[in-house]
Amino acid sequence: MTEKTYKYYWEDFPVGKVSEFGHMTVSAEEIIEFAGKFDPQPFHLSEEGGKNSLFGGLCASGWHTCAMAMRMMCDGYILESASLGSPGLENIRWLKPVRPGDTLHVRSVVLEARPMDSKPHVGLLRVRTEVLNQNNEEVMQMEGYGMYRRRTPGAPKDE
Repeated sequence: MTEKTYKYYWEDFPVGKVSEFGHMTVSAEEIIEFAGKFDPQPFHLSEEGGKNSLFGGLCASGWHTCAMAMRMMCDGYILESASLGSPGLENIRWLKPVRPGDTLHVRSVVLEARPMDSKPHVGLLRVRTEVLNQNNEEVMQMEGYGMYRRRTPGAPKDE
């Protein structure tokens, strides 16, 4: 059996690389459906609940924004990459409410890229992911790690 060939490997993500992708418009129905299942706070469930909050109207859950960002990242590059998952995020910041009718896209910036000492076939990336609305206003930012298969594995480090 031969190993699958991917479009993107760890080597394709040098430090400083900026990528922009995605296009997702969120509807009131999607906001309410997600909130009903996962984050049933009043400002995510109805316009009226939102008017009685600091947000002044219906807005998407931050977790919904994270999920939309993940979908755009998958469609933008992850599904064509030798991704091995993620060991986690350092932070998530919700900077501006996401409203019905907003169209979101993603910008990612590679902050760090290094081979993993313990797994010479794996490279680790630290990436800042920014989610922007149709006015190019940043609505969310997260930083985290991704693990990718290396095109050319290095030698294991001596223990």
